[in-house]
Amino acid sequence: MGAAGMALASAAQQTGRPNVIFLLADDLGWGDISCYGAERVATPVVDSVTKAGTRFLNAHACASTSTPSRYAILTGEYPFRKQGTDVAAGNAGMIISPDQYTVADVFRQAGYATGAIGKWHLGLGSRTAEQDWNGKLDQDLSDLGFDYHYIMAATADRVPCVFIENGRVANYDPSAPIAVSYRRNFPGEPTGAANPEVLTKLRHSHGHDMSVVNGIGRIGYMKGGGRALWQDENIADSIAAKAVDFIGRHRERPFFLYLCTNDVHVPRYPHERFRGKSPMGLRGEAIMQFDWTVGQITEALRRNGLADNTILIITSDNGPVLDDGYDDRAEELAGTHKPGGPFRGAKYSSFEAGSVIPFIVSGPGVQAGKVSDALVSQIDALATLAQLAGTRIPQGAAQDSRPFLKTWTGRSKASRPFALKYAANHNIVARSGRWKYIHPMKGPAMIQWGPKVETGNAPEPQLYDMSTSLGETANRAADHPRQVKAFQKLIHDVSATKGYAPKRPIK
Repeated sequence: MGAAGMALASAAQQTGRPNVIFLLADDLGWGDISCYGAERVATPVVDSVTKAGTRFLNAHACASTSTPSRYAILTGEYPFRKQGTDVAAGNAGMIISPDQYTVADVFRQAGYATGAIGKWHLGLGSRTAEQDWNGKLDQDLSDLGFDYHYIMAATADRVPCVFIENGRVANYDPSAPIAVSYRRNFPGEPTGAANPEVLTKLRHSHGHDMSVVNGIGRIGYMKGGGRALWQDENIADSIAAKAVDFIGRHRERPFFLYLCTNDVHVPRYPHERFRGKSPMGLRGEAIMQFDWTVGQITEALRRNGLADNTILIITSDNGPVLDDGYDDRAEELAGTHKPGGPFRGAKYSSFEAGSVIPFIVSGPGVQAGKVSDALVSQIDALATLAQLAGTRIPQGAAQDSRPFLKTWTGRSKASRPFALKYAANHNIVARSGRWKYIHPMKGPAMIQWGPKVETGNAPEPQLYDMSTSLGETANRAADHPRQVKAFQKLIHDVSATKGYAPKRPIK
């Protein structure tokens, strides 16, 4: 570190307390990163972070869709315990209750500055569909432990298409008051279904044909917004700029930043500087844009003298999907690229690609250049980060979360004994030891409403030996009734008893 870097050394460095950035990608698959084997797209910045840290091969989100996955990360509670954790509308009320203990509370309790930037998708305000988008929200992320927040209410494909900063619409335009509905359109407002001529940037392949914002159809109806409306091609720049600013403003105080990118989620419409640079079209360019964002963060840390005292966790909220509602040629242009890597399924699915995710940890105390096959789960984020921060979790909070700091930093090979995952069809599936179990579930084998994704539904139990095949091709349930019964008991006991956690894997 040079003289300028030494001059910028933070209070966190002086006290030995590391900053923490939890960088959560959206719909980024295990196979979408070059250090995990991707060949048709390069992610050199993420690869460089990996070389300085530990990369995990057996890491799991708690759900194969966004809202429940993020709920589990922030609360340390499985999403099947909380009503309303399905994929949330943009006008959903706040799903995490203000009286719940969160990861942000962990760090605030330890004296850290806390921030949330980017995609949120966990509801805002105290009541669904009753938010005042033209004033101050009556409940926001400040009620959940975050000092600063600059967020998208839901996803880029859902209205309202504005950023919310500290409980108010950023760059609010009083000449264009905002109204939002998920029930009916507003008189005179065009829709993708009725007015395809106004879809100047992307057309829908299924759904996404309601209000049109920035030449792209969305889910839900919205009017107004004016200059507050985001431009899709600038979303990544806006998120990165706010994150860089947050890092600079807190270089002399330890901070926790929950940073959620949007890039790979639909609608994929990356900045012009990435256009034409990937053979996979918009989705490939979106992955490149995600890598660029990681570069903006690592450079900001270096510039502020914080690179050696910041733990950076890079992961994704769930698995990947190609056609998720927009005609962006993702399926056609994927070629030999396998976004789910060697795993079967995709986002939404009970199969592994729906919830196996990239997971990389870098920073002080983390083993450099290590690849770990330890089973880890994002449910342990709260307890593990509390262990890092030296914070005591209140009794009754985060009862599903367990501390695995040594494993997360690559200093131990200890695996979590099991990982539970919540599929879009509400099936609870499990990994433990070498086994993967899917409980019987009635329903079609393929999603019926749009994406070409296997649900994992089957009338009989499914048991796969992941040590012999990651593709879940040979159902071994009939040959191993003892393991099937053990998984059924595990899922029943954990879901019926809050905080129940067997300490041994199923063998």
